[in-house]
Amino acid sequence: MDDVDGTILRALQVYPRASFRQLGEVAGISEQTAARCYQALRRAGVMRVVGIVRPAVRGHSEWVARVRCRPDRMEPLAASLARRRDVGFAYVVSGGAEIICIIRSPIGAGGDDVLLNALPTRASVIDVRIDLVLHAFDVGLPASRWTGFGGELSESARTLLISSATASPLPGDDEAGTGGEDVPDEPRENVRLGDDDAPLVDALTQDGRLPHRELARICGWTVGRVRRRLRTLERSGALHYDVEILPERLGFGLSATLWLTVTPSAIDEVGAALAAHDEVAFAAAISGEHNLMVAVICRDTDDFYRYLRTRVASVAGILGYSVSIRVRRLKQNASLVVQGRLIQPV
Repeated sequence: MDDVDGTILRALQVYPRASFRQLGEVAGISEQTAARCYQALRRAGVMRVVGIVRPAVRGHSEWVARVRCRPDRMEPLAASLARRRDVGFAYVVSGGAEIICIIRSPIGAGGDDVLLNALPTRASVIDVRIDLVLHAFDVGLPASRWTGFGGELSESARTLLISSATASPLPGDDEAGTGGEDVPDEPRENVRLGDDDAPLVDALTQDGRLPHRELARICGWTVGRVRRRLRTLERSGALHYDVEILPERLGFGLSATLWLTVTPSAIDEVGAALAAHDEVAFAAAISGEHNLMVAVICRDTDDFYRYLRTRVASVAGILGYSVSIRVRRLKQNASLVVQGRLIQPV
């Protein structure tokens, strides 16, 4: 990957549905070159842009589950968990007998009940620890937070992308395709998903950059109706987009989860500070023995050690920590990781 690829990935993190013309403009290349760069990354299984429904819209919360299992039963258990729709990120950590995953489940299904329907058999499980995600920290981006892969966005480019986020169609979505309909947006309050939204959501889960015209064909709607519904879901926060990236394919071979114990009065400040680091892909306040969970991506062991002793050490309010080294990715939000590629689950 070169700086152009990195800039395109950063631009997509700001505006996942940016047109190839816009991507080319911010990267200083032609629209055709931007399209080729994006398609090459996607075909290689290095990245995917996917639409994600906010769990709260469905009455769900997010839980962090740490499942210790018998080493000889780890593979079938891992495969079963990764393929469930209610399981987001999933990975195996060092030692080969612990799986960490994010589960989306109603708040009333706390404790072991969260995993009852997800585990194929309890006989393979030695221990389960489950904590509620209380608050996820971000840096104002609608997509993946990890930016350690390189590339740069100027402030003018970032402003251009943000201002275009609700106005610019993807290639092929010309105004003539709207059917001449000019109906006001739906109210943002109390936005709910209906049965007729299912084809739209399923299509965006497979490819978050599908043009409005293609989404209209899939849903049997007019282009104008697709644009209005997407605008409503996006502006209400019910629908957002994730730029899934496989860091190992980009030369970043060490991923780790930090379990931090932070002074309660400083948890917001510490969480926000860590989330702003280029090395951090995810930071959230959680319940349990450790009250802050941070996913970190580095090039190698030396790079990770540098990050711990310089950037983490400089943040006041951290009382202690432990580390889980990720040895294998199973699922990256909406995509399975198979043979070093992001693929759409069947």
